[in-house]
Amino acid sequence: MFVIIGYIIVVGAILGGFLMAGGHIGVLIQPNEVIIIFGGALGAFVVSNNPKVLKAVFGALMSSLKGSKYNQALYLETLTLLYRIFNKIRQNGLLSVEGDIETPDQSELFKSAPKVLADHHAVEFITDYLRLMTSGSLDVHQIDNLMDIDIETHHEEGHLPIQALQRLADGMPAFGIVAAVMGVVHTMESVGLPPAELGKLIAAALVGTFLGILVAYGFISPLAGLLEQRLAESTKYYQSIKAGLIASINGYAPSTAVEFARKAMFSAERPEFSELEKHLKESR
Repeated sequence: MFVIIGYIIVVGAILGGFLMAGGHIGVLIQPNEVIIIFGGALGAFVVSNNPKVLKAVFGALMSSLKGSKYNQALYLETLTLLYRIFNKIRQNGLLSVEGDIETPDQSELFKSAPKVLADHHAVEFITDYLRLMTSGSLDVHQIDNLMDIDIETHHEEGHLPIQALQRLADGMPAFGIVAAVMGVVHTMESVGLPPAELGKLIAAALVGTFLGILVAYGFISPLAGLLEQRLAESTKYYQSIKAGLIASINGYAPSTAVEFARKAMFSAERPEFSELEKHLKESR
């Protein structure tokens, strides 16, 4: 919703100022300029990205129209799930969660956290490292290092569509210039026309530069910035889960291990200690 509102403000402010200066909207409607700019940009975008990145960009664009899922409700649910897992391990041993790890969609523990269960990557992250914990084949330092590599890979992969969009934004003004130059070429070959007609051709050519810059800095670049923030939220989410798991491996009590995870969260979404404590008591 905020993306749409932001775009409305951008268009409203620019067109409003143009109309206040005495401009006419009709002169901005130049289909040929639009075809040159967006057609050229689309072709370059397809050439510069493999199908995997193109698919990721499409998915990122769809997700940008929704609110961020990394809110306090998700964090409370995640912390509660971790607490229940750690408590079960402390009471019955590591092997007691083996069934929950292998079939999380059938596990009562994971079913109690539907928001987490709906996130395939989060469930995979938790179960993979619980599996390593139960196997006993790696010590805490090796698991810690492996988690860092895993989170870094997740961040790099999530950054690919952002880089693709940012490159597109950087190139849009250049395609606007291309459209403007084509318009100037057309104007120069029409020098025999009356001055009023030549003025319209020059105005049409300048619209190309205007569109390229507007789309780059008013639409695509801000969207890339939003996706960058969403990626940071996603990375921080996994870092908080990691903090809780590592604390549990080191032998801390479930409530203390969950506090490690809580402290790793961004302050805007981090639940208060008293709020988490109350939520954990209600879930017991």
